[in-house]
Amino acid sequence: MNDLRSLPSIEQLLQTRTAAELIASFGRPLTLDAIRHVLSDIRSAYKDQSTIPQRHLVLDLAREQLEAWTAPTLISVINATGVVLHTNLGRAPLSKSALQALASLSGGYSTLEYDLELGNRGSRGVHAEELLRRITGAEAALVVNNNASAVFLILSALAKRKRVIISRTQLVEIGGGFRIPDVMKQSGARLVEVGATNRVNLLDYQEALQEPAALVLHAHQSNFKIIGFTSEPSLSEIASLAHEYNVLFVDDLGSGALLDTTRFGLSHEPTVQESLAAGTDLVCFSGDKLLGGPQAGIIAGRADLIAKIRRHPIARAVRADKLCLAALSATLLHYLKDEAEREVPVWQMIAKTRREIEIHARHWQENLGIGEIIEGFSTIGGGSLPGETLPTYLFALKIEQPNQFLKRLRSANPPIIARVQDEYVVFDPRTILPDQDGALLVGLQNAIKGIV
Repeated sequence: MNDLRSLPSIEQLLQTRTAAELIASFGRPLTLDAIRHVLSDIRSAYKDQSTIPQRHLVLDLAREQLEAWTAPTLISVINATGVVLHTNLGRAPLSKSALQALASLSGGYSTLEYDLELGNRGSRGVHAEELLRRITGAEAALVVNNNASAVFLILSALAKRKRVIISRTQLVEIGGGFRIPDVMKQSGARLVEVGATNRVNLLDYQEALQEPAALVLHAHQSNFKIIGFTSEPSLSEIASLAHEYNVLFVDDLGSGALLDTTRFGLSHEPTVQESLAAGTDLVCFSGDKLLGGPQAGIIAGRADLIAKIRRHPIARAVRADKLCLAALSATLLHYLKDEAEREVPVWQMIAKTRREIEIHARHWQENLGIGEIIEGFSTIGGGSLPGETLPTYLFALKIEQPNQFLKRLRSANPPIIARVQDEYVVFDPRTILPDQDGALLVGLQNAIKGIV
């Protein structure tokens, strides 16, 4: 039987050069924790064994433990799925200008809440607001941390303990269990449902407006479609009716489209500008969906309502930070300068032609010397344009155990996220960023070895 007393002590291990290197890399407290952890595991695992690990092995195990403890969990990946706004993969990649804005601002101090002209405290609310006003035509705008917060803040500030009218066709649930009815309840607003699950008309709204109400809420069906026997009034019709009864009309637009999606062969996605032109008092939308910027919630519309919302206590709890405001401002500048299609990655991907994608896929095929080029479809994703696809070409590999291969790809550096289609593992060039091509080919070459 072994003698666990022969294990080196912690103090003996700390006297070694290897321990000194670990302390220099990971700090003394964490290194001590790792050594204690390893020694404890050895005592449990080796009590019935005849061999006790030597000193160098104990420290090797401690190094492995330290690396596991300190390894980042949020890392960059290559999105080869063809889903442009992949929620699980972080939605919209940022433009080069947005990245530069983050880099220049994050390393030092900034004018987040400082007025350079007056030399005293300023307001973070001014950042991005003027850009949003110019682009959308809104009187004012407010940026918060995401669109769920925007909806909650609007309801809390304008409709607490008051009736809010919404169509049953719009009682949506999006990812993460975000349900419109639950948000309304938490805000203190009183939900009033009108219409049926597939049809609603103006008379339904009019009947509900016979009693006092704070606002009528319109929620965009961002991640599903109702088809068949359906009908719904237009935004302008609902806005006119609401205003006839001196009730506010708020549009939760969700996706944040600022460009006409029909230009790219997609169905029409309502834009922020259209919503405001239709007579909505407020519109709220996301920054990291079709807008193509950082995660943010944006409220735009009447200046008096924005001012009231800005003063609400919850506004401070959900406000955007300096990095969000910097990246959002840089992204909005692309729209103001009419260069979003060229500079914003989301729109670059959507605007890619089938010919460009086919050339890209054949480049991979030539470099790897294997695979097929097949036709397929990309999707927009991210709760935008549900069911909408764009024709694409896919680089396809016939793999006997596709799930095992996908796992190998996910262990690459950087990880490669692909998908299976018709017994092929497929890679869509549409969602590969320009600087990821080399890493993708290296990762594929390594994963293919010994399999194909």
